[in-house]
Amino acid sequence: MFTRRHLLAAAGASGFASLAGGCAATGGTPRGSALASDIRLLRRAYESLHPGLYRYNSEPEMGRLFDRLEADWSKGPALPEAYLSLSAMLAKVRCGHSYANFYNQSDAVTEALFAGPGKLPFLFTWLAGQMVVTDPQGTDGLARGDMITKINGRRSSDVLNALLAYARADGNNKAKCISLLSVSGFDTFENFDVFNGLVFPRAETFLLSVVTADSTQREIEAAPITLAERQARVSSNPETGEAFTRRFEPNGGCVLRMPGWALYDTDWDWKSYIDETFRDIADRKAPALIVDLRGNEGGLDCGDEILARLISADLPRTAYERRVRYQKTPADLDPYLDTWDNSFRDYSADTEAFGDGFYRLIEQGGESRVPIIPKGPRFAGQLIVLTDASNSSATFQFANLVKENGLGTLVGETTGGSQRGINGGAFFFLRLPESGLEVDLPLIGTFPLTPKPDAGIEPDVFAAHTPASLAAGADPVLAAALALI
Repeated sequence: MFTRRHLLAAAGASGFASLAGGCAATGGTPRGSALASDIRLLRRAYESLHPGLYRYNSEPEMGRLFDRLEADWSKGPALPEAYLSLSAMLAKVRCGHSYANFYNQSDAVTEALFAGPGKLPFLFTWLAGQMVVTDPQGTDGLARGDMITKINGRRSSDVLNALLAYARADGNNKAKCISLLSVSGFDTFENFDVFNGLVFPRAETFLLSVVTADSTQREIEAAPITLAERQARVSSNPETGEAFTRRFEPNGGCVLRMPGWALYDTDWDWKSYIDETFRDIADRKAPALIVDLRGNEGGLDCGDEILARLISADLPRTAYERRVRYQKTPADLDPYLDTWDNSFRDYSADTEAFGDGFYRLIEQGGESRVPIIPKGPRFAGQLIVLTDASNSSATFQFANLVKENGLGTLVGETTGGSQRGINGGAFFFLRLPESGLEVDLPLIGTFPLTPKPDAGIEPDVFAAHTPASLAAGADPVLAAALALI
């Protein structure tokens, strides 16, 4: 499943930047009736093409959501308010791939909504609803493990609760939403930066109420940073250079760190890196492989290359069926649908009628239900997979395969995603002409063949960071994994 975080962002925006024109670039707004026509277009596209639109909401419930959004936009909101109301409505679809994608907006929209100052100058994660510093990034008075209890007098837990309305997730996976609202220093655009900057007034300075790991309380002032400053601090990009790393622990276990599988445009040969990793494991006679997927939303099915070394016979995939809502895109929608593969516009030769408004995709080589084929010398040692709530697409599916087939042990926290099925695989970028905003539209829905819970994948061994572990620079999740070898 594609996560769409980086793929073709530039291609998706090309030719459409001017649409933001009067609304975004100059601060004016089109007439309310014209803006409302964008929502009618959104509704027609989603009702015609989105495979998971009614997975968590009934048709009447979705109709009311569209009606309310159209009524809001008919009042002629400014671009920030329009973006927020659109994001809040899309979050209610409960599809992790349905949102006004930061990476696919025009330059004018990006400048108007995301580029301003007002961003917290440090990295943090949410633990038990509290903001905990993971990297102070030079902010005076802050250290790893410090808890930020208030920002300019507003409780950080209240900030989190306010922003959850705009966070995307599959199903009712709240942990995934919270994970997205951490600031990891990995993404070019951080969800927290975007929505915090639009929901709350931008401040000239941040007054932070801090509780240290030893319970000392103090207040500090910190200067906000801009988007450019945030991006200058971004960790190495997983789409360039070597995206994975490995190291061998004193007990012989190999730790394969895979922070991202969004490797669509990279020239780096990641398959050869995995081949080399297993050769190295064999040469060193390593007793275990620890695959660290924390922070990894997904991308390509890189995990298949790992699973292929663990099996001696073909491995059937999880019993999910792939369906779409259409065979050909309606002609009146085509001018507003951008994509990287125009074959998505016509599935006539690749589908068969299923009923209930769906068409079943006819599987071909390499697609979702084709089994994984054994590859190379089989690795007979232990597999341990480190998981967290970010795992919501290809990494969710990998964790599910490992657990369902007893191929290894999951250590960490419950994954994102939903066992009830997710949407992705192919996308349109829907361009709303009056507002200039873009909305991602996933086209392929996976549906379980037997009833499944609306939940992520539970780990076999639960382990998580605490403020104290962050302050000490310890990694209790990895420690729990190493103790299993």
